Amino acid sequence: MSFHGTDVRRKAIARLRAGAKNAEVARALGVPLGTVGYWLHKDRAERGECPGAHRPKCPRCDGRELDAAAYSYLLALYLGDGHIIQYSAHRAPSLMITCGDDWPGLMDACEAAMRTVFPDNSVCRVRKTGCHNVKVYSKHLWCLFPQHGPGKKHERPIALEAWQQQIVDAHPWEFLRGLVHSDGCRITNWTTRMVGGERKRYEYPRYLFANKSDDIRRLFSDTLTKVGVEWTVLARGSDPFNISVARKDSVALMDAHIGPKY
Repeated sequence: MSFHGTDVRRKAIARLRAGAKNAEVARALGVPLGTVGYWLHKDRAERGECPGAHRPKCPRCDGRELDAAAYSYLLALYLGDGHIIQYSAHRAPSLMITCGDDWPGLMDACEAAMRTVFPDNSVCRVRKTGCHNVKVYSKHLWCLFPQHGPGKKHERPIALEAWQQQIVDAHPWEFLRGLVHSDGCRITNWTTRMVGGERKRYEYPRYLFANKSDDIRRLFSDTLTKVGVEWTVLARGSDPFNISVARKDSVALMDAHIGPKY
């Protein structure tokens, strides 16, 4: 193995800082290309310019400003269609929100919220059959989403911490929009009624939200009540998993703040 003295390294760093390419420096000084790359990496790290020295700050740990409206929406998406996973102890955990390809606008909104909440982290989309996972890596996911835990969400308690509830109370429509975008929909129902002795078809819009978690449904219904939306439980058999908003005034209120997915 060949070793290169401090003088050779100093010359290499001077040329690299002046803009020379790694390969040019390696040829000029008779140093392996990998060694030149390592020297460059160490020099950047010592000067705080190395990508490996990137230290994204956390609203909870470091007091970084948090866009509360974007967080309220992203929190709801996480409760509905998101999960956090860590593949190994040596890698940062990742947050993934699954978005159907039928709703490109929803996918764009999810990515925009994720980039706003994590401005120092890269966000990407991973293609799956019929959907994309919108994904971000951050070691501070546990700080911002303390609802994470082993098992499925409907098999464990889900409760907001006080600071999260304050955000939801301040931005309830963003929270409701996220829940509807994840586990809800706006549909057109129909029924028939007798008009002048003739049975006629009557159509009306309705919002539906379905989730197996009693706690998540309660978060949805409690927030609906706070913004003045009337709702009912629409049971399927013995399972009260569906919350319905069908009264005309309440649907109009939901339309004004949420609207159909697109």
